[in-house]
Amino acid sequence: MHYTMHGFDVSKHNGRIDWKRAARMESEGVRMRFVYIKATEGATLADKQFAQNWKGAGKVGLPRGAYHFYHPTRDPHKQVQNFIKQVTLKPGDLAPALDFEVVNGVGEQKLIADMQIWLDEIEEHYGIRPVIYTNGSLYKRYIKGNFDKYPLWIADYSNTHLNDYNPDKLYIWQHSQSGWVKGIRGPVDINTFVVDSIRLAELRL
Repeated sequence: MHYTMHGFDVSKHNGRIDWKRAARMESEGVRMRFVYIKATEGATLADKQFAQNWKGAGKVGLPRGAYHFYHPTRDPHKQVQNFIKQVTLKPGDLAPALDFEVVNGVGEQKLIADMQIWLDEIEEHYGIRPVIYTNGSLYKRYIKGNFDKYPLWIADYSNTHLNDYNPDKLYIWQHSQSGWVKGIRGPVDINTFVVDSIRLAELRL
């Protein structure tokens, strides 16, 4: 299938970004159409580049979303407050995303219960259902069957595994960690919407 809605995600590790160049970037004639920006991590950490990146993406009219790197060993209520303190959303912004990549030895029952707290409180605050970002193995073990109502953003660097995920909830596919975007030094995570532009509206405030 030929996807036409490409985007990328960034954090402080991508350094200072030339947002004008990034917004004009094209891949095979298709422009970058969205970006997710790291805002926070755990209960206290804020990404040092978030405010600048958020403002830069907004200034060039690039649809933007913010994500939170979730630490299972930290209080989920405090993680919610950390995110809310940093992120103010406006109409047209993308739904907040929960970045779930680590388990840190936390038991399955507690991990799922605490993640649900984060998701519920974020949805209540912003008025939109959050997106869950994760990889294939964590999806199968923790997300599938527990968080099936949430939009899914999957990191899977094979183009043969997408049938493993719920097609009704798979919205974003991170298919490369080594892409490039004009205006950004070094490798960049590249994503694509696997839904059409009508369903994309479901992720926007």
